[in-house]
Amino acid sequence: MKKYLVGGAVRDDILQLPVTERDWVVVGATPQDMLAQGYQQIGKDFPVFLHPESREEYALARTERKSGQGYTGFICHSSPEVTLEEDLRRRDLTINAIARDDQGNLIDPYQGRRDIRQRWLRHVSDAFGEDPLRVLRVARFAARFAHLNFRIAPETLALMQHMTDELSLLAPERVWKETERALETRNPQVYFQVLRNCGSLKTLFPEVDALFGVPAPAKWHPEIDTGTHTLMTVSMAARLSDDIAVRFATLCHDVGKALTPRELWPSHHGHGQAGVKVVEELCQRLKVPNSLRNLAKIVTQYHDLLHSAENLTPKTLIKFFSAIDVWRRPERLEQVILASEADARGRTGCENHLYPQGNFLREALNVAASVTTRDVMAAGFNGAEIGEELTQRRQQALASWKRQQASSDTEAIWD
Repeated sequence: MKKYLVGGAVRDDILQLPVTERDWVVVGATPQDMLAQGYQQIGKDFPVFLHPESREEYALARTERKSGQGYTGFICHSSPEVTLEEDLRRRDLTINAIARDDQGNLIDPYQGRRDIRQRWLRHVSDAFGEDPLRVLRVARFAARFAHLNFRIAPETLALMQHMTDELSLLAPERVWKETERALETRNPQVYFQVLRNCGSLKTLFPEVDALFGVPAPAKWHPEIDTGTHTLMTVSMAARLSDDIAVRFATLCHDVGKALTPRELWPSHHGHGQAGVKVVEELCQRLKVPNSLRNLAKIVTQYHDLLHSAENLTPKTLIKFFSAIDVWRRPERLEQVILASEADARGRTGCENHLYPQGNFLREALNVAASVTTRDVMAAGFNGAEIGEELTQRRQQALASWKRQQASSDTEAIWD
């Protein structure tokens, strides 16, 4: 029995990145051998065991053979005769097919270290093409390692382009899981760009793919193309926030523009409201968590409104705050501001612009929230009168604040 550290832990150690979890392969053992040493079996489709102390996963060396369609159509074979090289061959990328023995020696039969040095994401064997989920995994790795200048080997990209037919067989939960992990990376926009490059975006995210080739007014969008702007916005969102809800919302914010009739291009009046239903359908299909779906719908509907925040009337401000339920969820305003800032700065030449609308809205909320239900009740109002009076008082507070702001600005000019 021999045990080898494999996969991401070996790869990340070579790259001098933090190792967060470790996976092991055991060669020359049976399930009975593992159980006799105190390991706990957890795998159903193939033998995987938890170490009795570290609780790390140890899998018996195995091979896989395609037996059907999709990512589940495999027959796994595990026995003491399966070699380490055979186990590593079934893995997706060469950089993930490196093992380390208990003496610290690296076993690298598929030139993973070479590809790490040369920054290639390259498939190990033609067996890669048997699992459509690997298209998403490679796109995610491209996003994760984009800051290290990794790129996809041409032959691997070509193979991915021939795998689009089976993508529709993937379970929505698996698609979303890979997408969620991609949204957590430094460069989530790379994930969606790779999917587009290999023809998979149209299958998995048709709402986003439809934005490419749709023009927007050059006055507001020097990059012109709405799909390009969308990926620029996702990139900017990743710079502004670690919150994947914000990042996902920016991906969705302009999907309504794909519904604009060609004869109206490049204008897209009403695209925000039109896009809400599109977001709802996308999220339902991929089983996106409700919290992310709700924010994406809000950002899609209101992002343009925020760009003119300083010109909004007190009545409109209160209506907006209520519409996004900011009284119960004050953190939501910050999320919407960040997504709208990403939209404003996710344009050619605007990347370093300030977004004063954010501070304006933060202060406006503080002013409005300073008027409380307790204040209104103390004044003798009750029942339905409370809500009406609360709204009126908050509008009055905002009106007074805006007058003070205008007065201060005038004095600053004369000074």
